[in-house]
Amino acid sequence: YQRRVHGVCERRGKLKTNNKKMKRLTWLFSLWCIFHVSLAQSPPFNLAQALSEVAGQSANVSKIIDYITSSEFKHVTYERLAAFTDTIGPRLCGSKQLEAAVEYMLNQLQLDGLENVHAEPVILPQWVRGNEYAKLISPRLAPIAMLGLGSSVGTGPSGITAPVLVVSSFDELKNRSAEAKGKIVVYNQQCDWKTSPTACYGATVGYRGAGASQAAQYGALAALVRTVGGFSIRSPHTGGMHYDPQYPKIPTAEISIEDADLLARMQRRGQEIVVTLYMEAQSLDPVTGHNVVAELTGSTYPDEVVIVSGHLDSWDVGQGAMDDGGGAFISWSVLSVLKNLGLRPKRTIRLVMWSCEEFGGIGGQQYYDQHKDELPKMDVVMESDMGVFKPYGLQFTGNNVSTVVMGHIAGLLAPINATTLEAAGDGTDIDPWMEQGVPGVSLANYNDKYFWFHHSQGDMMTVLDPDEVDLCAVAWTAAAFAIAELSSLLPRP
Repeated sequence: YQRRVHGVCERRGKLKTNNKKMKRLTWLFSLWCIFHVSLAQSPPFNLAQALSEVAGQSANVSKIIDYITSSEFKHVTYERLAAFTDTIGPRLCGSKQLEAAVEYMLNQLQLDGLENVHAEPVILPQWVRGNEYAKLISPRLAPIAMLGLGSSVGTGPSGITAPVLVVSSFDELKNRSAEAKGKIVVYNQQCDWKTSPTACYGATVGYRGAGASQAAQYGALAALVRTVGGFSIRSPHTGGMHYDPQYPKIPTAEISIEDADLLARMQRRGQEIVVTLYMEAQSLDPVTGHNVVAELTGSTYPDEVVIVSGHLDSWDVGQGAMDDGGGAFISWSVLSVLKNLGLRPKRTIRLVMWSCEEFGGIGGQQYYDQHKDELPKMDVVMESDMGVFKPYGLQFTGNNVSTVVMGHIAGLLAPINATTLEAAGDGTDIDPWMEQGVPGVSLANYNDKYFWFHHSQGDMMTVLDPDEVDLCAVAWTAAAFAIAELSSLLPRP
């Protein structure tokens, strides 16, 4: 019935008349179409039917692969991203650069002929870095490579000059707490990044987030954290931090791996270490920012939605090409490719470019709060936020039956050797939906070098490979289309 409704309504859209009576009838018929299409609801889920439908998408996936990797769309995603990041640059949450990025994307998405292109307002924090530096005073004069952490307070105009206490863990800090008062605590936390190039991030990022307050409780004046990454050419990283309200707010920054090791060696020798830290960091009043949205409206169930997404904001260093321009732009490519190939899925695929993921998924949470009435018809939420290096499959969070279906969808990616399905598909911006049971998808990439460049001056277009970006766009587009083309919503827990 719904297909017949859509067929009639599509033919109505091609009719043209100058007769006033016919124009009114056409207008009334349009309202009828909108009403009946909005009532469209997919049938109950049937696993055998779903697997058959996935298998039937092999030819369409081949079209997607050919179009992106060897036809008109080859390297388009990369070139779009390069033009964007070269023109706009880094896009800190709450900054004018981020709003310039929003305007840029609205213009580009409209030029691309996508549907329902618009921006949705969100309230964003505004943290400003200002000038900053750190330098070794004793036992010799030398600069220290550093980047202040997002949400940190500043040092005040005189800076902070103090002796240093180097520790390798929170436990060591606790054991030496009597030595911390009046000092700058330096965390030189360790992890075997060579054998665990991504897991080490989770194991050590807590020092970035909580290091300042942990040190402040023992009377420290500031905290410096060894860069949370596995490789450095004296290149510090940045990132978000948070204060425990029980303790004073003290300034905090990351320093390069080389500088953290240097200070640790000096301490082991018993040398007196004195450092000066100067930071103008401050938090200003919140501002209004925007999430950017565009759609490819579903042919049969337009009110049922598959979200494809990445975040538009970045840190204020590098270009934000890898984190997360790449994820946002392969999500844009999903809509472009399907539109250009004439592959309109049964349900709507909605692109969302989030604002302010880097400060805790603020745009994503507000989007959920504004759209949670769509929860019953939110099919799947997809977010790419771990780079666009060569993909080897997909990551998925859902119930056992949905996982079986997604395993078969991943199997469609055999021509690009990306058939692996891993657990734990997630993303900061889609987490609110997933917490309510909506299945989540992310990319599975070869990310051995991701944290070399993450949140650093090195996050530039140079780290990306156009062919690998294309393969990510293939995986993302094929997965989104195969899910949106199923006759039924994926079942939930």
